[in-house]
Amino acid sequence: MNLLLPFLRLIRWPNLVFIALTQALFYFCIYLPLYHQPQTAKAVLLMLASVFIAAAGYIINDYFDVNIDRINKPEKNVVDRAIHRRWAIIWHLVLSLAGLVLTACAVRLHYWYLIVANLGCVALLWFYSTSFKRQLLVGNLVISLLTAWTILVFFFAFSNPSHAFNTPDPLSVKFFRLAFLYAGFAFVISLVREAIKDMEDLEGDARYGCKTLPVVAGIRTTKTYTAVWLVVLVATLTVLQFYVLQFGWWPSVVYAFLRVILPLLLTLKKLRSATSKEDYAALSKQTKNIMLSGILSMIFFAIYF
Repeated sequence: MNLLLPFLRLIRWPNLVFIALTQALFYFCIYLPLYHQPQTAKAVLLMLASVFIAAAGYIINDYFDVNIDRINKPEKNVVDRAIHRRWAIIWHLVLSLAGLVLTACAVRLHYWYLIVANLGCVALLWFYSTSFKRQLLVGNLVISLLTAWTILVFFFAFSNPSHAFNTPDPLSVKFFRLAFLYAGFAFVISLVREAIKDMEDLEGDARYGCKTLPVVAGIRTTKTYTAVWLVVLVATLTVLQFYVLQFGWWPSVVYAFLRVILPLLLTLKKLRSATSKEDYAALSKQTKNIMLSGILSMIFFAIYF
């Protein structure tokens, strides 16, 4: 029990719950209402695979970030305090392998490329921890792509591999559009959140030679970069709501404006005046809540389909 709580902190269990929730909503609210072909065992195995691979990624990130975290997040530092570095590596390897085995069990050789893709995710998380996160924007891009992949892996797993992108079937076209809509949303909001976290972690990153955008270009430039992505996201979602209105989906449009678009505008406003580590931590939490609200909007498709 003494090690359970530190271990749960190490693997960022709330983030793992978020990943599982995202994939469960995509399966139950988008895939099933469209196709009515239950493949729940496959979905559960893929969900567990994603959770294990993500948990392994968080562990290896903390393993290589022990010194930086002593400055940026001293109260959350677990490796070398509650859990020995050797055990952190062992857990990373065990969870990564378990994630790949579960992927293979879920998709079999018919979807062999998903096994290779999840192996690529394990590799990306390793190199992110060792080098990518210290390079200008590379780490942010990697994390955002991996966030989008939590949705896209379900799209590819539940699509016919021979015509996932090229099919006249209207259901397949709708499935494709919704998958990439939510993956795109996850990608952009992750870019925003990663930039905000970089501003929050400026002190430790600068001391240990990380070439993040705030370190290289300064806070002002990073704020401008973040604001541009926020404006792009707000504009895209606003246009999308006018498209949705033609179907008479008023509840979903009201939800999107109140729970996603308006909070994004408030984030944009608060970003301008943010100066302290506490300000950026609050903005980071707010963007995470916006992502959650966006993902929860999948429920409307289960209602309307």
